[in-house]
Amino acid sequence: MRITLLIVVMALGFSSAAKAERDYPWCVFGGGLGASGDCMYSTREQCLASSSGRWNTYCDVNPRVRFKQPAPYPQRPR
Repeated sequence: MRITLLIVVMALGFSSAAKAERDYPWCVFGGGLGASGDCMYSTREQCLASSSGRWNTYCDVNPRVRFKQPAPYPQRPR
């Protein structure tokens, strides 16, 4: 029973549901997060709360949302 439960939990964790199907409007940039930043915030308040306490980070509008660019589609291996 425990093994079955473990397999189910692992399958849910590795499922494609973890991928974002939309672009969130707010991102945290700087502080070693890379050029794309951390874009997973629905509100500015969530973004500010996440960036507070981190050194050298700031909140800004997601560039893809700002310029209305679609999210890139993953390339299929050939």
